[in-house]
Amino acid sequence: MKKTNENYSRRSFLKVSSLTGGGLMLGISWFASAKSEETLKALGAEPTWEQLTSYIKITPDNVVKIFSPNPEFGQNVMTSLPMLIAEELDIDFKSVQVEQANYSLALYNRQFTGGSQSIRQAWKLLRTAGASARQMILTAASQEWNVPIAELTTANGMVMNSFSGKSATYGSFATAASKLPVPKDIVLKGNKNFKLLGTPQKNVEGPKIVKGQPLFGMDYQVPGMLIAMTERPPAFGMRLKSFDATAAKRMPGIVDIFPIQVYEPTQKLAMFDTRTFNEVIAVVGKTTWDVMNARKALKVVWENAPETKELGMGGRDTIVPAGLESTTKHYAQMLEMDKKPGRVERKDGDPEKAFAEAKHVIERTYTAPFLAHNIMEPTNTFAHVQGDKVKIVGPIQGPDMVATTVATRLGIPKENIEIQLARMGGGFGRRAYGHYMLEAVLISKQANAPVKLIYKREDDVSAGIYRPTYQMTYRAAFDENKRLTAMHIKGGGVPESPLHANRFPAGALDNYLAESWAILSNITIGAFRAPRSNFNAAAEQSFLDEISEYMGKDPIAFRLELLQRAKDNPVGKSNDYDAARYMGVLELVRDKSGWGKPENAGKKRGVSAYFCHNSYAAQVIDLHVKDGQVMVDQVTSALDCGVVVNPEGAKNMAEGAAIDGIGNALFGRLSLTDGRTDQKNFDTYRMIRHNEAPKKIDVHFVQNEVDPTGLGEPPFPPIFGAMANALYKATGKRFYKQPFMDDIS
Repeated sequence: MKKTNENYSRRSFLKVSSLTGGGLMLGISWFASAKSEETLKALGAEPTWEQLTSYIKITPDNVVKIFSPNPEFGQNVMTSLPMLIAEELDIDFKSVQVEQANYSLALYNRQFTGGSQSIRQAWKLLRTAGASARQMILTAASQEWNVPIAELTTANGMVMNSFSGKSATYGSFATAASKLPVPKDIVLKGNKNFKLLGTPQKNVEGPKIVKGQPLFGMDYQVPGMLIAMTERPPAFGMRLKSFDATAAKRMPGIVDIFPIQVYEPTQKLAMFDTRTFNEVIAVVGKTTWDVMNARKALKVVWENAPETKELGMGGRDTIVPAGLESTTKHYAQMLEMDKKPGRVERKDGDPEKAFAEAKHVIERTYTAPFLAHNIMEPTNTFAHVQGDKVKIVGPIQGPDMVATTVATRLGIPKENIEIQLARMGGGFGRRAYGHYMLEAVLISKQANAPVKLIYKREDDVSAGIYRPTYQMTYRAAFDENKRLTAMHIKGGGVPESPLHANRFPAGALDNYLAESWAILSNITIGAFRAPRSNFNAAAEQSFLDEISEYMGKDPIAFRLELLQRAKDNPVGKSNDYDAARYMGVLELVRDKSGWGKPENAGKKRGVSAYFCHNSYAAQVIDLHVKDGQVMVDQVTSALDCGVVVNPEGAKNMAEGAAIDGIGNALFGRLSLTDGRTDQKNFDTYRMIRHNEAPKKIDVHFVQNEVDPTGLGEPPFPPIFGAMANALYKATGKRFYKQPFMDDIS
């Protein structure tokens, strides 16, 4: 590549360069964070470029290619992101090629999939890149044809002059365009002028998936690669004391067996690091079967671990208590904590006085167990350590965090770490935690060979990263006319609280109190699709349904009444939701489901709505119970995620969220006895089955011009509340404890 614009600002987020062989490459630095010229030169990039997180290539054969920096695990950003570019570039989407970018310290800044942020953060940046490239091509065409730009138009990757009748492909001007400065002032299309955005597009990787082409970490192979598995303590709260691998080492195909310490005792944990099982035994062999058999031959002595302190980021150290914990003990502890004053997170008005003067009080407590992610693709990582160089290939949601941890642990520069991002066979938060990658690196280093580390299903379930156990108590005060005068919410869990103190119905009540508490634990917890919200919504929406019944009000009408108050005369200044948008999804789901219509009077249905990750979702579920089996007849979903970039992918996410939520609400549970999980595999950890999925799912989107917000997580939380409320209509009893199947007879 040759330098094209020496004076262009290093603080800009757009850069342009010629490609070898001709063509244009337009790069984007999302955070305008420049790296050293030496590093960029080593990567073959222009010294004047800043750090890139995504870039566009327009080749002479008129193909647009985007390297997507965010790991793909089913949310379909590898389709949606290039749509943003193609819209403004005015090119046929069929000619767009997409590739997964690998981790690069020098080129990328934010390579993280999580929090439903991918489209939200790329919305203007990628569109600006597409519009800039189009403008540069028009300028190049104007100069070559010696005509004013105003005479030129574009369509489907072609430049046309209506006066002369000339036309040519973008690729014809790409090399000349690459020598031009990037336009400073770009006007993006108005939403009403979109041609591509808002139209359904199939997953660009669909053909590769159905053909079984290598995409996933488990597909990766290199000559001489060994297989590794790790043996870890059988229970949380235990650690390795000693082991004898004499017999195991003699078994066929076994190369070596040794212990590894995953994190140094004094190593500060970065975000998403965990050292619950910090010393494990690595079994390395030639085949998976060899390694699995050798693990069974190990003679290991475990002992109870003492209380420890995890050194966290920013001085936030955490005490990890000793002891073997059990689910029954957890629930007893939570009930005791609920009796004590919690930490006040928000207080509006005088809730104590309102409760003291109440004519009636309704109090309900909701609980939910640990949940395992149960990702379909087994946890895996390929690693090869050669001197101070490290190559990693595998599924991970946050590669830069892993690189930081590996660099710290090995004492090498992050620049020495290469991470190839494989498509993830599921994640939901589990693959934000990269300890398995660090394990693979340490095993490769000691084995002095390329290694693929694999977790068995039992490894992942019994020593996983779980959705915490939660409890939430709601209290509502009423006057003599059954008017709601106050609400008190107290939420906690093991080892964190699910409380969102500034979420609805905060802001809709004059008297409101929110408290939190937490119980220390040595059980490893972490992000699970829509963290905290996935339980908070279930408790909140179940309680709102019950008090609306006491007040003699329609459930949707009651919610809209509260939201109208929050819209017209909100209480407090910290409410984190838009009441009008919240009302919009409730009104849409009401209309689309035919809620309150005479023809639906006999249906057993429940409603729920929730706000999280910047978006709004509401669902109505119709179901029936027959011979103790729950049959979901229909789910009607209404979503406000702003502009819907790809309705096909958006609909798929909403449908998946409904099925996933129903399965977890009915069956999801991970329990422990003396530190050991009672569930180890799918024979004991109950998942939803095909015949239990909804017979029909209708998905509807609020039509507006709000910039896109999150969608991967928002449709998930409200499904729990809708299930509980529909089950009440079908069985005549309220459901306060997950999984709900425990109380269905």
